[in-house]
Amino acid sequence: MALAGGVALAAAFPPEGIWPFAAAGPALLVVALWRRSLGGSLAVGLVFGIAFFLPLLSWLVNVAWYVWAALAVVEAVMFAVLAVGQRLLLNLRAWPLAAAGWWVAAEAVRDRWPFGGFPWGRLAMSQASAPTARWVAVGGPPLLTFLVALAGTTLAWLVLPAPHRDPPHRDPLHRPSRRPEALTRDMRRRAGPAVGFAAAAGVAVCGYVLPVDQPSAAAPTAMVAAVQGDVPHARTLTGVLRATTVTGNHAAATEQLAAQVRDASRPAPQVVIWPENSTDLDPSYYPSVYATIAAAVDAVDRPVLVGAVLQDPVRNAGQLWLPGRGPVQTYVKRQLVPFGEVIPFRSLLDKFTSLPSLQPVNFTPGHRAVVFRIGKIRLGDVICYEVGFDALVRSEVTAGANLLVVQTNDADFEIDGQTGETLQQLSIARIRAMESDRSVVVASTTGVSAIIAPDGSLIARSGIWRRAVLEARVPLQGNLTLADRVGSWPEYVITLLVAAALAWAITGAAARRARSRRSGGPAGRSPGL
Repeated sequence: MALAGGVALAAAFPPEGIWPFAAAGPALLVVALWRRSLGGSLAVGLVFGIAFFLPLLSWLVNVAWYVWAALAVVEAVMFAVLAVGQRLLLNLRAWPLAAAGWWVAAEAVRDRWPFGGFPWGRLAMSQASAPTARWVAVGGPPLLTFLVALAGTTLAWLVLPAPHRDPPHRDPLHRPSRRPEALTRDMRRRAGPAVGFAAAAGVAVCGYVLPVDQPSAAAPTAMVAAVQGDVPHARTLTGVLRATTVTGNHAAATEQLAAQVRDASRPAPQVVIWPENSTDLDPSYYPSVYATIAAAVDAVDRPVLVGAVLQDPVRNAGQLWLPGRGPVQTYVKRQLVPFGEVIPFRSLLDKFTSLPSLQPVNFTPGHRAVVFRIGKIRLGDVICYEVGFDALVRSEVTAGANLLVVQTNDADFEIDGQTGETLQQLSIARIRAMESDRSVVVASTTGVSAIIAPDGSLIARSGIWRRAVLEARVPLQGNLTLADRVGSWPEYVITLLVAAALAWAITGAAARRARSRRSGGPAGRSPGL
């Protein structure tokens, strides 16, 4: 059951993207944990976690097989330890609610620890194409995770037997025709499917018609363009040659766009977005790189957001370039990738892996949201990995952004043809669009690039490993959704309630064991402490 549940949950995420399986995972985990000992629960959680994280993160094999294995195993071990908590929650009468809340609490832990957290694999982020996804505008991803998990735990409740409670005094000569728990189970099985279907249908319908923060018909619009210049597929080029080739590809695609605008075959954009790492050479240190970018910006005669690696200190940044002026404003990536942009335990890892040599100098993080003002556009930038962090994306919206941009470089994860990472990231970006009621532009070096409407639908998207220029007119929404206004409170409240429920379950289990020892009877069905 645990193995099947982990595999099913992984299949809910892209590239498979079978979103109903996101509820099957929590359902099968409950069944696998039911009446297990604590040690057995730990084993169940470990099997589930490995079956989930290994396929979910398989694209990391392109970096190194040991990176893939290490991250999957670490996440699985964390999941296993936390799964013991879910097993204890199953002792409660309202365990379907408690177990659904457990998923929110477990994700809250994984999103923050260790090394700043790893927010991949959240239930909510599998739901970009689901009819329930609009709930994310009410309480953010934590509320959507709770609803998806609740669908799963309710399904488990329908198939599991009712907890047996012997009456305090039973006449040994009285033999009822049917046991009370059998009657309860039959009643569930008869009414349960109808109730479950009605509840699921209600949640899905509400996801379509939620009367919250609908886009205003009077909202201004802007023409935006995303440039995907493509990068050399082979890894045999030297660092400098590869970097200049990538920058040249994006400049050439932008100049082609400029020519089409002059010929009136394409509309003129109000802003052009280049991806993360569109230049890995700091333009202020390399005059030829500066000249290449400046020529492309002057040719299109529009502001261009350029993804750049800056020096002294090393930073991953989005730079706004203006025609005739060059870079005028910079956003520095705040949430750095552990073991990617920052290498913990560098001296230790250097003894038995090549990982530190792939990134010889740690990046320096930024510390604040930056909103680029371009006419009526208020552009909020998040760079690649940052799109997974609720508070960080929300900070750009609450700072005044009416258009969100995700600059990303997926080339390293697609070398062997896998699309899992880029499609998972695209799914997260679609959830962010619905959460904040903002248009989102995703610009990637190799794909998938996309322009996303505020309702999460794809206006335009590219393939991978090809040059592409996407262009579309998008609304510029200035309102704050309920999710943006309440911030992290839904996650905090659910997590605190789960912690209180866990404390109650532990106290109850200890009390039952104490009564059992005093009476000399069996300890009951508690997994013990």
